Amino acid sequence: MIQHFSFKPLFENSQIPGWSISFFFEQNRYAAEYYKDGSIQFIGEGPSEDQRENIEKVIHELMLFHVYE
Repeated sequence: MIQHFSFKPLFENSQIPGWSISFFFEQNRYAAEYYKDGSIQFIGEGPSEDQRENIEKVIHELMLFHVYE
């Protein structure tokens, strides 16, 4: 379960899509960049390959809810 999910625009001009995101998963903090095409680029160490697919699904749902209302 993802906890403490937060996001902010990557660019001052909020018309340019792209967001910096961070969250906790299983007591580890992760940071990433989320792009308008739905791609996610983890900064530093990302989740394991086993966890990545499920985490990315949850991130997409959260971004749809918060950004693309």
